[in-house]
Amino acid sequence: MIYIIGIIIVILMFVIIGIFNNLVTLRKKAVQSQSGIDVYLQQRFDLIPNLVEVTKGYVSHESEILENVAKLRAEYNMNKSVEAANGLTKQYKSIMAIIENYPDLKASEQFLKLQRTLIKVESQLQAARRIYNNDVTRYNTRISTFPTNLVAKLFKFKEMKLFELDGEEDSPDIDF
Repeated sequence: MIYIIGIIIVILMFVIIGIFNNLVTLRKKAVQSQSGIDVYLQQRFDLIPNLVEVTKGYVSHESEILENVAKLRAEYNMNKSVEAANGLTKQYKSIMAIIENYPDLKASEQFLKLQRTLIKVESQLQAARRIYNNDVTRYNTRISTFPTNLVAKLFKFKEMKLFELDGEEDSPDIDF
């Protein structure tokens, strides 16, 4: 009888270890996916000064927006917060709206090259967000289902948040 109890305890320990390792793997994968988003956000924000420079000559009277972009970009580079990313996204969209009013700027070869690069980065950012959100959903589902939820509570695994930037949808929405 004591042997059967010992075998059950050993089997239970292996099951718990397996579940724990699976949860750690899923969480690490989600964190790794988040770093992909950070890379594309950084690329996007590194392109913004170029956009600002190209735009300055055409829209000198709208310098307040361009100055805000510089401030928000510096803030994002310091703390990598979603709030700073959201602020930059709003200013970025303001710049795009301004550009619509300047046909000479839209015809500039330098601007067209920058536009193509930005569209590519936006697509990559959207793909990275989808991958991250898929990984987070998989992890969150796993820690919410039985019997994994028991192990998750025991080891204090917490749900992760999906990554959403204000005003952005799942597909790039860039019109030039």
